[in-house]
Amino acid sequence: MGTAALVLPAAFVVMGVSGCGKSALSRALHERLMAAGHASRWLEGDDFHPAANVERMRRGQPLNDEDRAPWLAELNAQMRATLAQGQSVVLACSALKERYRQILRAGIPSLVLIHPQGPFELIEARMKARQHKYMPASLLRSQFETLEVPQDALMLDIHEPIDVLADQSLRALGL
Repeated sequence: MGTAALVLPAAFVVMGVSGCGKSALSRALHERLMAAGHASRWLEGDDFHPAANVERMRRGQPLNDEDRAPWLAELNAQMRATLAQGQSVVLACSALKERYRQILRAGIPSLVLIHPQGPFELIEARMKARQHKYMPASLLRSQFETLEVPQDALMLDIHEPIDVLADQSLRALGL
C-alpha cells in the first residue's frame, strides 16, 4: 500500500478464514467511513450464499470452486452496483484463493484487500466461543489449507482489537 490517499468511492474486501474477524472489521470500517461523511454500503458475504452452499457448510462439508463461483459473481455484481451509485462498499468475504479474488476484482481495478490474520489456535478458540449460523469450527482446518495468502493485501494482526485494526487500516490507506 502506497502513501497516496485512496480515492473514494472505493471497494474494500476484508478477507480471510472464518473467525479471523472479517465481519467485525468490515463493519467497523464501514461505520468509520459513514461517520466521516462518506457514503458506504456494508456487505456480509455470508448473506449471499445460495441455500445449497449453506446446507453443505451446515453438514460440515467444505465448498468447492464450483460452489463458490456464482456466489462470488453475485458479490462482484453487488460491489459494482454500489460503486456505480457513488458509494464505497465494504465486503466481508473469505476470498481464500487468488482466483476468487480475481472474480471479486472483475471490473473493479482499484479494489483494496484487507487481510486480518492470526494463528490457527487463536482463530479456532474464537470460533468455538461464538455462535455462527452455519460455519462449524470443524471446517477451519480446510480453510487454512485452502488459503492462498494474498501478495497485494493490507495485512493485519488479529491479536489487536477491532477498533485498532480499523484505525490502522484507514491510516494505511491514507483515509
